[in-house]
Amino acid sequence: MRILLFGHTYQPSRSEQIRHVLQTLSRTEAELVAHGDFYDFLSKEFPDVCHRIGEIDCRGDYTADMALSIGGDGTFLRAAEKIGDRGIPVLGVNIGRLGFLADVPAEEVEPVLNEILEGKYKIEERSLLQVEFNGLSENFWPYALNEVAVLKQDTSSMISIHTTVGDSYLNTYQADGLIVATPTGSTAYSMSVGGPIIMPRAANWVISPVAPHSLTVRPLVVNDDMNITLRVDSRNHSYLLSLDGRSVMLDTDSQVVLRKAPFSIKVVKRLGHSFSATLRAKLMWGVDKRE
Repeated sequence: MRILLFGHTYQPSRSEQIRHVLQTLSRTEAELVAHGDFYDFLSKEFPDVCHRIGEIDCRGDYTADMALSIGGDGTFLRAAEKIGDRGIPVLGVNIGRLGFLADVPAEEVEPVLNEILEGKYKIEERSLLQVEFNGLSENFWPYALNEVAVLKQDTSSMISIHTTVGDSYLNTYQADGLIVATPTGSTAYSMSVGGPIIMPRAANWVISPVAPHSLTVRPLVVNDDMNITLRVDSRNHSYLLSLDGRSVMLDTDSQVVLRKAPFSIKVVKRLGHSFSATLRAKLMWGVDKRE
């Protein structure tokens, strides 16, 4: 098995966890390769345990049987961007904080890797949003695994977001912004502004306003087979478009169209793993705070 490694290059406080993951990997018979910057980081910080790891340039053609994202959910999102439509399954090892995508704790990586090498795992297909707008750069990856957001600039007044779902006008949101989230992203930015949690393989998007001017405006769940069109009015004639934290500034003449991407991201999950268990663990449902 060829395993492609991704990770954040600045994690000094997590160095022992990274070392533990690398030591575990070195005891397997898997072929290990790492993406560019992460390879340089590993070679510098852990030369004693990464001599078996090769370097790979993810900007070109490459193959792997599985990818391992070592970090938090942000690292997982960057790994998904590099993998794109290649169909390589991704396992997330969590050395970050909350971790819905990167849900394997570093201390459990050894038994989990052993199970994977024995073929004891399952694959979940996660849908993505695709973005279209005038002036889209060839260097900008127009897909989002978590969410697409249109947001006001830091010091500007609220913006007006004219929103159409399919062929039907929905609403003009007067707000600091608007988030369109995938089921995967329903536990990310969308949840922080009061959006609902969606089961990962549900065929839906969530539309959630950010600090809406009207208290009657609430998050809305829509089918993922309909395009969503956003047109923004702003006093300074510009706004921010963000895809999983990757941002570009657009002027108000730019209309944004969102649709379901023609490919999905494959996420590796342990057998017996359930999203319900992840929610209970990560959100501490049922925990007595008095203990």
